[in-house]
Amino acid sequence: MRGFTFSLFCVFVVLLTACQDGQNNPTKTNQAQLKESLEKANRYLVNDEEEDINNYVARHKLDMVATGTGLRYKILQAGTGDSIREGQVVTMDYELRDIKGDLIYSSKNEGVKSFVVGHGDVESGMDEAVRHLHKGDVAVVIIPSHLGYGLLGDQKSIPERSTLVYTLRINEVNENN
Repeated sequence: MRGFTFSLFCVFVVLLTACQDGQNNPTKTNQAQLKESLEKANRYLVNDEEEDINNYVARHKLDMVATGTGLRYKILQAGTGDSIREGQVVTMDYELRDIKGDLIYSSKNEGVKSFVVGHGDVESGMDEAVRHLHKGDVAVVIIPSHLGYGLLGDQKSIPERSTLVYTLRINEVNENN
């Protein structure tokens, strides 16, 4: 449904820009109208995703921490140790689902996920999320599409504009040698 809504907005924007009062070249006014239309479409999509996330949180009765970027997380079981820092290597078991609950990837099928924090090895939302966690933590993390795989998805199993829901356990935190 969200894909259809996005497509409908794109058609609207194209039709709006095609109606240029008989002119062949867009004027500054038409460019401003196009910009305004695209901003409205973007606001609509952001609000739609935010509503989906809020519904998910309410449906699962999760009391989550929200960051300024839109990331949400809840620690289900507290681990030990210091907070994870940039440059450390994190290894975790995980289950990745879309906001509808469909399984996308899991460490059972793909193997554990291991990455260096702050090196761009994972989606920016996951990089941000682990900085709130400790070794041994079990958590649920909701990553909005703009912090995940964005407009294109991962070109494999994650569709475009997907909100991602990780359930994860931080197994190891080591210094990067």
